[in-house]
Amino acid sequence: MMMNNLFSRNNIIKALLFIGAVVIIIGFLPRKDTNTYHYEMGKPWAYSLLTAPSDMPIYLDTISARHVRDSIDASFRPVYERDQNIEKSAVAAYATRVNNTESLGLSPLERNRLINTLRALLESGIVDQETYQEVKSGRLPEVRFIHDNTSIYIPTDGFMSARVAYERLDSIFNEEHHRRAIELTAMSQFLVPNIVRDTVATERLYDEMLQKAMAPVGVIQQGERIIDKGDIVTPELYSLLQTYDSMTGQRSASKVDRHYYPILGQLLYVMILLASLYFFLGYFRWRIFGNTRAMVLIMALITAFVVFSYGMGDTFRSGLYMVPFTIVAILMVVFFDGRTAFFVYITEIMLCTIISNFPLEFIFVQLIAGITAITSLKNLDRRSQLVRSALFIFLAYSISYTAVEVMQVGTLEKLNTRMFGCFAINAVLISFTYILVFVLEKIFGFVSSVSLVELSDVNNPILRELSEECPGTFQHSMQVSTLASDAAHRINANVQLVRTGALYHDIGKINNPAFFTENQHGVNPHDALNPMQSARVVIGHVIDGLKRAEKAQLPDVVKDFITQHHGTGKAKYFYNTYCNAHPGEEVDEAAFTYPGPNPQTREASILMMADAVEAASRSLKEHTVENITALVNRIIDAQIAEGLHNESTISFRDVNIIKEAFVERLRTMYHVRVSYPDLKKPAEPALPADKKPEVKTEDEATATSK
Repeated sequence: MMMNNLFSRNNIIKALLFIGAVVIIIGFLPRKDTNTYHYEMGKPWAYSLLTAPSDMPIYLDTISARHVRDSIDASFRPVYERDQNIEKSAVAAYATRVNNTESLGLSPLERNRLINTLRALLESGIVDQETYQEVKSGRLPEVRFIHDNTSIYIPTDGFMSARVAYERLDSIFNEEHHRRAIELTAMSQFLVPNIVRDTVATERLYDEMLQKAMAPVGVIQQGERIIDKGDIVTPELYSLLQTYDSMTGQRSASKVDRHYYPILGQLLYVMILLASLYFFLGYFRWRIFGNTRAMVLIMALITAFVVFSYGMGDTFRSGLYMVPFTIVAILMVVFFDGRTAFFVYITEIMLCTIISNFPLEFIFVQLIAGITAITSLKNLDRRSQLVRSALFIFLAYSISYTAVEVMQVGTLEKLNTRMFGCFAINAVLISFTYILVFVLEKIFGFVSSVSLVELSDVNNPILRELSEECPGTFQHSMQVSTLASDAAHRINANVQLVRTGALYHDIGKINNPAFFTENQHGVNPHDALNPMQSARVVIGHVIDGLKRAEKAQLPDVVKDFITQHHGTGKAKYFYNTYCNAHPGEEVDEAAFTYPGPNPQTREASILMMADAVEAASRSLKEHTVENITALVNRIIDAQIAEGLHNESTISFRDVNIIKEAFVERLRTMYHVRVSYPDLKKPAEPALPADKKPEVKTEDEATATSK
């Protein structure tokens, strides 16, 4: 028998869900080098003591290195060289052109003057436009020439660009025939850069100078302490850690890597967390644990969000904080309860901590956000609640993140403003939970408070039909809804679920409204039936109600109220009548027993009590406190004695609170109104005989009015 229970269909599905979740989570888990650490400058070291694996050089920290590099950039002079061949070929080519052009109208002396001017401009030095801009801005006051492996520094104040050289040429020859000759010989074509940068030599000298400046300033001996847990990562330590990463990255994979021990550890980690969730649900939420659809929803949400967070964390630097983890908590609150939501949420967060660079910060921030989500959204019955909750979650993220940063860094100046942008994106995504609730309702068949609010609208077709066909039953249902809602609120049950269930629990009476007392008007059709036939008609309203609910596609939780509000109790009036009419005869109790089942939840128990108490309270002749209290105690105690609430999770403490709620509510409903006194007219003073009004006959009065 135990083996059959162990290998039941439900248990096999839960086992497959467990295995599938573990395989998917481990499969999508980003693979990281076991020797890689995650750290940021200005934050505490999150790992244990780290020592040097071998002798490690100490390099300048990033800030000092940046200063050194800036200093080198400011003082370094690039290497240039003068291209003599360009000079000679340009002057020779121009001389040939000037001497062979007969139409210039210049004397030999003037021709030589043009050639010598070109030579002088080239000897002054013509550079490219980029170099000239550096010279002009003062960034390049001198350049370096290398001659016989010796650096010679030459001032750049005489260097010109080709354009500037042409402007100077134009200022020298300002006569019209000279300018005409310059244009005819295209002299500007020969003003080419002859001072050019030697990029190879420049890069070599720059690298040599940089390497010399960045040389190690010390050595850490093998086994010497680098950093310990809790130490703040200073710029100097940051440089050491980068050196450590570089050294360990060049080493071959260790035996630990080859034997896949890290993957085994991750596997155990995930299995322990999911097993803890299973144990919690199995011991404290066994109804959820036994519901296959509920377990599929929970495991699917956890797996989907964990895999999504792995992708976000691997893609974006702060991607984990963009993931709206609190959606899972909100969905659990909407479909189940706050305690389940908290445990599922913690499981999800701990699974995602594997890839977090700063686990302490991540757990703290997400924990505060989750608590805020659960406490700010007990029941989702309006869209505005979700927007408000998203705002509270954003504030919780921001405040908790600021608290951690100030605690670790000790200042507000180093707050990463990008994180607040991530929190804002997170909050916007949370606002779309309303759509997700609707989708999951359709897929898994669960019912949210939003749907219950919509169902409780009295303009709903089935409720409108109830009010038209069975006005007495409709009023009874409204009164039961009021009683049950008040009691549910006092024992912290699902008020909206009870209210909706109460409105629909008697819809089966629509088929035969006249057979129920509250709808009768002097004629009782039961007078023509025997007790067994009457019992069959009355009991049938449960089956009829269930058929109507299925036709209207009402949720299962509402159908449960229809089938459970009488449980397996008896139609006592007809049962007692039959027994009195047939003394000593063996009575078939099944003919007078409702099909049930008995209430399975606290909400169903509340409705059963409220239904019986409200109906019986109408028969009281005097609605005094003593009579109402005696009635409530007698009916509820009788139900408990019959065992109708044995399968419910309701407690004796809840029962006492419910009794008090019923008594107070019934007192209000049946309170005696104060009778209003009639207004007495004041007596008119007596008139003298001669002032008394003349009394006219009816005919006279009619005539006078005409």
